[in-house]
Amino acid sequence: MTKRVPCPPAPGPLEGYAAQFDDRLGTLAQRRGFREYLQGLLLPRDRHKTLTGLVGTEPVVGAQDAAAQRLQFFLSESPWDGEAVNDRRLELLVSDPAMAPHDGGVLVIDDSGDRKAGTKTAHVAKQYLGSVGKIDGGIVAVTSLWADERVYYPLHVRPYTPAARLPKGKADPAFRTKPHLAVDLVDAALDAGFSFRAVVADCFYGENRTFEVALADASLPYVVALKPSSGVLAPADALHTPTEAAHALRWDGPDTPGDWTRVTRRFRDGHEEAWWAADLIYGPYGPDKERRAVVVTTNPATLPPLTTWYLTTNLPRPGTPSAADAPFAPADLAEIVRLYGLRTWVEQGYKQLKQELGWADFMVRSDPAIRRHWHLVCCAFSFCWRVWFATGPPTDDRVPPDSTGPAASHDPATAPVTGRGENGRGPLRVPTPCLLAEDAPPRPQLAGSLDLPLALLARLVARAPASRATRAPRRPRPGPPALPLSP
Repeated sequence: MTKRVPCPPAPGPLEGYAAQFDDRLGTLAQRRGFREYLQGLLLPRDRHKTLTGLVGTEPVVGAQDAAAQRLQFFLSESPWDGEAVNDRRLELLVSDPAMAPHDGGVLVIDDSGDRKAGTKTAHVAKQYLGSVGKIDGGIVAVTSLWADERVYYPLHVRPYTPAARLPKGKADPAFRTKPHLAVDLVDAALDAGFSFRAVVADCFYGENRTFEVALADASLPYVVALKPSSGVLAPADALHTPTEAAHALRWDGPDTPGDWTRVTRRFRDGHEEAWWAADLIYGPYGPDKERRAVVVTTNPATLPPLTTWYLTTNLPRPGTPSAADAPFAPADLAEIVRLYGLRTWVEQGYKQLKQELGWADFMVRSDPAIRRHWHLVCCAFSFCWRVWFATGPPTDDRVPPDSTGPAASHDPATAPVTGRGENGRGPLRVPTPCLLAEDAPPRPQLAGSLDLPLALLARLVARAPASRATRAPRRPRPGPPALPLSP
């Protein structure tokens, strides 16, 4: 067997991370392209991270530069398996004591759309894009993310193909709705060895019976949102919506809350907020039924729309007959609030993936190339967490106890990793709820876990020796020198 040619190392700690993917990349060019692509994604740029942006060349003429063409071939034509690379990334996460999943976290299902022009790029069509809040030409991806109070990272991604892009429309065998893709993502997370307390999703999935029934049939717990106006069939004089059921609850003020229970939420910056939660009784929902409806708000008297959640879950209430028969541990109101509160991390993750790591900056058209780009962005995101944990958290980053859950201790390093079929079975060890994710900042900004790797790589690359010239120097063009395109 021919001896493998060593690959030029990536700067600093990136080499140690990239080397763990070498057995999934068969050629020297692939291993080199993997390192160069991750380095380009991680380095700070003043422009979009297209292929020319990744290598720091001029956007138009620079597209023919050898470095840009090399990455173009690596992303679009080179025969490597993007799913295999992502599987290795997840294996590294599962085996890392600092980031390993445990049965106190959540699996967040969500979708995100980005504008893309034209019709030649795979999966691009006129459809609703959450990033712009309207129907426009673009591409939508359904994603899964694992999160607890300390760490969050993406797991799998599936592009959604609108029916208009398929020959037979919705009757085409290849057509898959977003809830169907979401169910596939839950299966993929279980197959990869990720355990979680519950599946969490917004009202788009919470009101889809296909998604809800699939989770219930698999004996998987979930906490999903409902629209305030989501109605059920009932007699005219009965309650029909979660809003009507919430207004019917008794509330006489904080000192005599009536049907409401006080829940203290603690956010990442250390401040606390008093929220209120209650079980709703209407239609098929009730605290003693298979499906519970829960309202969570900051003001039970007015139910402000921006700070009121309407949730449904199959987690039984402690002490009820359904709790004895359920395949998973019961949950009180405080834990349901904690679990759904972790969903905020997916919004923060989208900001970092898109604004800093170039999630939507790809300039390729084929489905395999788009998926490869997304997998590489996820690798860069996971590397940032790896470096952050390797350097150690700040000395004052202590986690105080939280009144929203039991005071049991939890160490992810000693938590057993459950296999498929074991998730949610038997008594679950719920970790001490730590700091919850606060609302995303109003300006583009990275979380602390990403700042260090970006600055570190920028210094390492700036100090690295210049590579040997591969071609004869060219005569400079007349005129003033060009301004630098990137730092």
